[in-house]
Amino acid sequence: MEYSKIEKINLREHFSERWLQDIIEKDPSIIGLGEIEVYRRERKQSSGGRIDFLMVNSDNTTMYEVEVMLGATDESHIIRTIEYWDLEKRRFPSREHKAVIIAENITNRFFNVISLMNKSIPIIAIQLNAFQHDNNVFLDFVKVLDIYESPEDEEDLGLEIVDRAFWENKSAPKSINILDEIIQICKIEYSDLRITYNKHHVAIGTISKNFMWLRPRKTDGYCHIEILVGKDNVETSKSTIENIGETYTVRKDKIIAFPITSPTFIKSKEVVKELMIKGLNGNK
Repeated sequence: MEYSKIEKINLREHFSERWLQDIIEKDPSIIGLGEIEVYRRERKQSSGGRIDFLMVNSDNTTMYEVEVMLGATDESHIIRTIEYWDLEKRRFPSREHKAVIIAENITNRFFNVISLMNKSIPIIAIQLNAFQHDNNVFLDFVKVLDIYESPEDEEDLGLEIVDRAFWENKSAPKSINILDEIIQICKIEYSDLRITYNKHHVAIGTISKNFMWLRPRKTDGYCHIEILVGKDNVETSKSTIENIGETYTVRKDKIIAFPITSPTFIKSKEVVKELMIKGLNGNK
């Protein structure tokens, strides 16, 4: 392979939203939400508007209300997405629903607003980066905010214990690989590691207390991780995670949660290890 310089471009200056919708409709997997299909495009809403996409996952259990916008996101984009999410949730109450915002530029101001809403409304924010090389356009969809997930209370960690096969059947191979690599790193730091396979998470801890919770996903090479770093280490942990370009949430002022993907993990093992050591040192 040879190095080629590419130029970042503003799609709004060259294309329409309909052009982008056509591309997404042909291959919904490019937005990075796993195995999903377009259920309806520009579905008419009772409010009078039209949702760009109503998508459904391969298990037919989760629906995604997706709004696409070229340029920077704004108030109307966010309000529209939440409104359509609420309407479709009422229409299909038996399914899980997730609102998805896709924009070329999700500014800090609106990212903070979406993050606050994320605690009560399941919102996923995806930033679209576009690059040009010769006459070719390359699209890169980056998830900058994922669904907030909190671990089970520690008092309930012993309930609904399963085996490793349960998670191997439930998760993608590369996601299990991330789980195994994290376990190996932890074993180097603490030889008497305790691993518990629960129905809703894989708990890692010392003899007396768990300090980490992992959830490998069906999306290949994706794992959600939560680490008990302690109140004194939360602020430095935030900076550590920001340095690798990931978003995070904080629970009970002492647990920090963030997603790990295969590319991020390969580049950032030392960063992840640093947070693990904080969890270990606070619980030995």
